Amino acid sequence: MIGNRLAGETSPYLLQHAENPVDWYPWSDEALGRARLEQKPIFLSIGYAACHWCHVMAHESFEDERVAEILNERFVNIKVDREERPDLDRIYMSAVQALTGGGGWPMSVFLTPEGHPFYGGTYFPPQPRYGMPSFTDVLTAVADAWDNRRDELVSGGERLVAAIEQQMSANVVSDNKDCSPEVLNISVSQLADRFDDVNGGWGGAPKFPQPMVLEFLLRYHHETGDDQALRMVEQTLQSMARGGIYDQVGGGFHRYSVDNVWLTPHFEKMLYDNAQLARVYLHAWQVTGDVFYRTIVEETLDYVMREMTDPAGGFYSTQDADSEGEEGKFYVWDSEEVSAILGEVAANFKGPYGVTIQGNFEGKNILTFAGTVEERDALREARRQLYDAREQRVHPARDEKVLTSWNGLMLAAFAEAARVLEREDYSQVAEQNAEFLLRELRTDEGRLFHTWTAGVAKVNGYLEDYAFLLEGLIELYQTTFDPDLFAAARELADVMIAHFRMDGEQLDSEPQRQGRAFAGFYDTSDDHEELIVRPRELQDNAIPSGNGMAVTALLRLAGLAGEPGFSDLARKSLSTAQDLFGRYPLGFGQWLIGLSYLLAHPLEIAIVGDPGVDDVKALLDSVFTGYRPHQVVAVGNEASVPLLRDRVSMDGNATAYVCVDRVCRPPVTDPASLRELVEQLTAEGS
Repeated sequence: MIGNRLAGETSPYLLQHAENPVDWYPWSDEALGRARLEQKPIFLSIGYAACHWCHVMAHESFEDERVAEILNERFVNIKVDREERPDLDRIYMSAVQALTGGGGWPMSVFLTPEGHPFYGGTYFPPQPRYGMPSFTDVLTAVADAWDNRRDELVSGGERLVAAIEQQMSANVVSDNKDCSPEVLNISVSQLADRFDDVNGGWGGAPKFPQPMVLEFLLRYHHETGDDQALRMVEQTLQSMARGGIYDQVGGGFHRYSVDNVWLTPHFEKMLYDNAQLARVYLHAWQVTGDVFYRTIVEETLDYVMREMTDPAGGFYSTQDADSEGEEGKFYVWDSEEVSAILGEVAANFKGPYGVTIQGNFEGKNILTFAGTVEERDALREARRQLYDAREQRVHPARDEKVLTSWNGLMLAAFAEAARVLEREDYSQVAEQNAEFLLRELRTDEGRLFHTWTAGVAKVNGYLEDYAFLLEGLIELYQTTFDPDLFAAARELADVMIAHFRMDGEQLDSEPQRQGRAFAGFYDTSDDHEELIVRPRELQDNAIPSGNGMAVTALLRLAGLAGEPGFSDLARKSLSTAQDLFGRYPLGFGQWLIGLSYLLAHPLEIAIVGDPGVDDVKALLDSVFTGYRPHQVVAVGNEASVPLLRDRVSMDGNATAYVCVDRVCRPPVTDPASLRELVEQLTAEGS
């Protein structure tokens, strides 16, 4: 057969498989119902559009008529976009990891008709190699086992589901106790012990950027003055921005480095990496004043504006690693090609950018940068010429679906950069994005959809959608001080708590009970499609965990909203999970950000006056100049934001009220006095 049930889907990944001879279904009641009716096992394949090995397996196996014949005869076949359905990806990735000790994409899982996993893996080759059996051998063996040992497979699947459910259940993580600054100290010590002192970052190949950990270390340095924490951040940021993981010509970061020196990237570009890294580099510029970091921020966000923004206002998800069937072809350079494009300038360019005749990647050159900032500035025109030449190449495919969660991360990046860098164009992008998300991906009841493509929004929103968008709206409010943005954030938090909070948790200050269950959220809402388990992920991955970001955003919103229940819930979540942070700091960076915010006794600053007038701007300069991660600021003349209630201007002047732990200092009208007060209270909180 040619064509299958994927042709009507909106996911670019699913549409890539719409002409496969495999009789694919999207995840649906129809597919599950057929499996139960015919008592066939399910072959579940999960991947995403920018996944290189997903493309390889599709070409080798899913386009092969012989493979398709086996799949169509013996299985009900379901294809899932992991970015569109993170709940399914999380559940079945847990199963594959339990079965094999590892995981990745493409993910290949075999299920009973009830959806219980009993066997799985990742990429399977067309012939036996890499120590793996061929995909056809796997299919034949699984089909034979289903025919002859079905009871054994069903029992094994039930046991595996029970194990996953226990892993994701609401069991106690640790006894409730006060949140401890010692957890932060232990975490930094662990990170220092594991740090790559030569190349920056953590771990060997493949090496990932770890933006949440870098953010935490910047905050730790801010609070403690710890030079080692800042050194780890700077060495990593310098190495990445000078390495091949950074697109030296077009801006923006690739997904990760396949080596441990940041030279050879996996060439796909993900929206979430660039959102998080843009903020880390922005904060590093605030801390150090190094203009190189600011340049990386602007090049990264300019790339997103130029190549990853939908005209309607949303941000696209990914760009592929491949073009013309080759990974990285779009990004690499031949030495002679560089000479032909740059002419006399080529000799000056090749040295600092590491261009050689032999190359550093399959005979070609991945550009890196080893020169000075002044050399980089001087070669700006040369990079533009290379960019113009590269634009004539066949571009990697782009996944143009818009994900609410990832957009929330990028919204926060543009909003904060607009304020810090005084870039009006960034503010316009952020405002357009927020308007788009609230218009296209929010229902009249305040519920969110997860994904939007070409005008179609679908999939019930996940915790990450609510938490990440909440963070973005809070950041944009502090840039524009539009009270409607605060109102949208407050409503989003209320909906998130109503539909995702774990059973039994109340928004009050009831006494903590020893041995109480984890006080957080599920990843799916209480009215979500029923799955084999209800997922709850605590650990951060490439993006923050929904729980980790919810904690951070609720703590910030609590200050603006005057809602102690928000901070109480966040505090309980942190207290019951904190024992994990010191043991596994690389997996709990967002949680550590939240914990450091809580323990810093954040400032709540209310400025009475019109945000557009000069005296208010002067006060804002006092509270926003420099790196100030542990504060929230409200500005206005009305009480639509609770932090502004009962605040009055002194003698008609713009007036600032600074509060800590719900206790406010006398009002201030002089910018210099305000700055002194903020610095004093920040130091006391440390």
